Amino acid sequence: MAESHVDESAVAEIDDALRHWRQGDCVLGEHWFTFRVNPERLITLDSIEAQEESEEIGDLVDVEVDGLVVLTQTCDIVRSCAVRPFVEVTPLVEVDENAVREIERGRRPQYATIPGVADKGLVADLDRTMTVEKSVVAKWERIVGCHDAHQTRRLSLDLARKRARFAFPDDFVHFSRKLQARLQKKHDKQSDEGEALRALREIRVRAAPSWRSDKVEVSLWFIRDNDMLDFGGKGWDEWLEGWLGLFPESERFVVDGLVTTLDDMTARDYVESDPLDLDHLSSRERG
Repeated sequence: MAESHVDESAVAEIDDALRHWRQGDCVLGEHWFTFRVNPERLITLDSIEAQEESEEIGDLVDVEVDGLVVLTQTCDIVRSCAVRPFVEVTPLVEVDENAVREIERGRRPQYATIPGVADKGLVADLDRTMTVEKSVVAKWERIVGCHDAHQTRRLSLDLARKRARFAFPDDFVHFSRKLQARLQKKHDKQSDEGEALRALREIRVRAAPSWRSDKVEVSLWFIRDNDMLDFGGKGWDEWLEGWLGLFPESERFVVDGLVTTLDDMTARDYVESDPLDLDHLSSRERG
């Protein structure tokens, strides 16, 4: 456990500054994100540009970002810095409107929506995290990230999903590659199918009896918004038939599917299934 060596008056001042901070709160302005690199094997554009600007860099790179979001749970943020001196932050990045909609629907788990800065097109980039002492946060001008319990719960789920994404078997990733390609290609198109895909809240998959079985019954739920009906003269059954038709014949996998709503889906079906996303399926070959 970290032990504070700051005098009691400074501890009290820092604790008072952070007592209103909550998970998801953020700061905007000129801020920097720091990460460690191997100077002999630079692999990101940020580290390469840093080397070009300075001709030589050490093993730490500072990158200017639009802002930072606090990811640490609220209960740990408000605990005294004498016993919990650190918080975890992630940078804010700007994305386009289509990406914002996808992130809001949980289809890009690399990112999380922060309602307090959503109007600026900013989202949290969860692939990058940094630890700072609470005395740093104490100097920031706090921007409320979540305005109600629903937004707070949604952010918590986004953070949990990032760390707990299911790794689908490699053969299923290969088996579903045509559906994946179709989702990627059509989702943002101004077409009937693109509109239908954007009307889906998420796509969930369940294997029975399990992914390890020799013969696997794969069930897919295409979960639509309650008020989204037909598109382009097609009913949901027709769209479903086309999407399921992208799966090839297989000796191992037998696929069925359903377009449904959260209201009509059972809790068991939901918790026993796993989501697909537009960052591709999480196979071992992608980490």
